[in-house]
Amino acid sequence: MPVLAGRMPGVMSLTSSARTDDTGSEGFEHYGVFLDSPSDLRDLVVPRVRDALSDGDHVTVAVREPHEEAIRAALGDRGADLDITARAEFYDAPGRTLARLHRLALTHPTRRITVVAEPVLPMDAPVGLREWHRLDSVLGSVLAGCRMRLLCLHDSRLLPAGTRELARRTHPVLVTSDGERNSPDHQDPATFSAVDVARPLPSPTGTVHTLEIRPDLPALRDEVTTLATTAGIPEERVGDLVLAVNELAANVLEHGAGKGTISLWRSAGWIVCDVFDEGGTLTDPLIGYRPTDPHGTRGYGLWITRQLCDFMEISGGGHGSLIRMHFPPVPESH
Repeated sequence: MPVLAGRMPGVMSLTSSARTDDTGSEGFEHYGVFLDSPSDLRDLVVPRVRDALSDGDHVTVAVREPHEEAIRAALGDRGADLDITARAEFYDAPGRTLARLHRLALTHPTRRITVVAEPVLPMDAPVGLREWHRLDSVLGSVLAGCRMRLLCLHDSRLLPAGTRELARRTHPVLVTSDGERNSPDHQDPATFSAVDVARPLPSPTGTVHTLEIRPDLPALRDEVTTLATTAGIPEERVGDLVLAVNELAANVLEHGAGKGTISLWRSAGWIVCDVFDEGGTLTDPLIGYRPTDPHGTRGYGLWITRQLCDFMEISGGGHGSLIRMHFPPVPESH
């Protein structure tokens, strides 16, 4: 499975694939840990971290600061063995979070990996919330075989009932103060995302800049660069935008109808870009989460694109296939 190895605007490289465990004795384990009281972190999480360290696991922790401090305090000297990662860095964007998990498997091929992480669930951003839930739903499929245990913390006191319900659908095993059990609400990735397959995406708002996809990709990249400048896209975002559009346009030309459009606009500070294929064959909202054959020479486009943008939505049907990419606004310091 190919892994994106480092990310710079306009620069992309792929490393060799992460090896999975072939023995069948160990594989990917995905737990939803629901914290209902202040003592649950101490009772449900710390013992599992302590056991993982004793077993020689590589342990990564990416949680909110209060939870990080509590874990450090509870472990004492053993805390020095933890790989503490800033939560905002770990949960940068769904595609990049998945790439990070792949890199962990690649970096520690002979050890089991335990990850304690607290997913970012933005209640005020419906697109982001859905895409983060979608990532959780697909992890068991795309990381199957990796010797990894992922404990996803959810503070029940902070999450609305609907969000907790979705988390129960995306985690096969639940850990609560009442114990550990299989989630009766768990759904496989295709079922979880079925509702999104044929839904039309909202129409663009504001000023929309559009150009046609044509076979000359170098010329198209130049046109997209000019289009981005015309649309007032900050220079820091142009490189990733052009690369992502190039990958999707190549797919339209090689695997789709061979013609379509590129549309670009701003929405609440975000940079949004549609790549429309007049063919309607792309209907899988999970495409791009599954790395392709590492020995192949093509097929990486959507895997790469998910890592270049923050969120990627897919809508397809008889009307054609549409991929919508969301790029974050540039920080105010820029």
